[in-house]
Amino acid sequence: MAWESSGGWQSGRASEVDSVLMQESQRAFMTRVHGWMFAGLALTGVMAAVTLSNTAMLQAVAQYRMGLLLVQFGVVMALSFLAPRISGPVAAALFLGYSALTGVTLSVLFLIYTAGSIAQVFFITAAVYGTMAVYGTVTKKDLSGWKTFLYMGLVGIVIAGIVNLFMRNDAVSFVTACAGVLIFAGLTAYDIQKLREYHAGTGYKSTATVSIVGALTLYLDFINLFLSLMRLLGKRR
Repeated sequence: MAWESSGGWQSGRASEVDSVLMQESQRAFMTRVHGWMFAGLALTGVMAAVTLSNTAMLQAVAQYRMGLLLVQFGVVMALSFLAPRISGPVAAALFLGYSALTGVTLSVLFLIYTAGSIAQVFFITAAVYGTMAVYGTVTKKDLSGWKTFLYMGLVGIVIAGIVNLFMRNDAVSFVTACAGVLIFAGLTAYDIQKLREYHAGTGYKSTATVSIVGALTLYLDFINLFLSLMRLLGKRR
């Protein structure tokens, strides 16, 4: 009986140690993910400022913005679908390249909105993102049920946005911006929980590439949340 008690105690102790190690590993993983995400956001800001300070570059962006957006889309698809086959350095280069290109294309916002309102909306975005990220981290509720609603809403926003390129209807723009805030705030919490669960499923096998792809996912949530809020709250020049 003493041996059985000792064995049970040792087994329980080992499980407790494994749980602590897993939590520490998960915390380190999410720290890496957010580290890459914040690095991407910082690079985006720097490139927006560089582009804004160069008149010729800014004019080129305004002229070829649609082509740049297509290049951005291609980089996202490449990083998402080729992630299992590419190394960490390649994934990092693609992510940082995408972040830089996003900064170049977003520089035109300073021609549309006042600098003060852009700064204000950025901090509002950070507050909303932070709130939803904390919720996705601490909630015990399974957010997988949100997936269908969020992705259907995302598809609807994209379709409405494409249609409104030709209609240029302010009411449609307002509705899609409101929907965008809800969808991307929800996706932030959902993606945070999904990344944590993915790490829990793979244990200690999460690679640098996985961290960068996770950073890209959260980066896109943040940027799209920012753009939706900008359309609602931004003060035009």
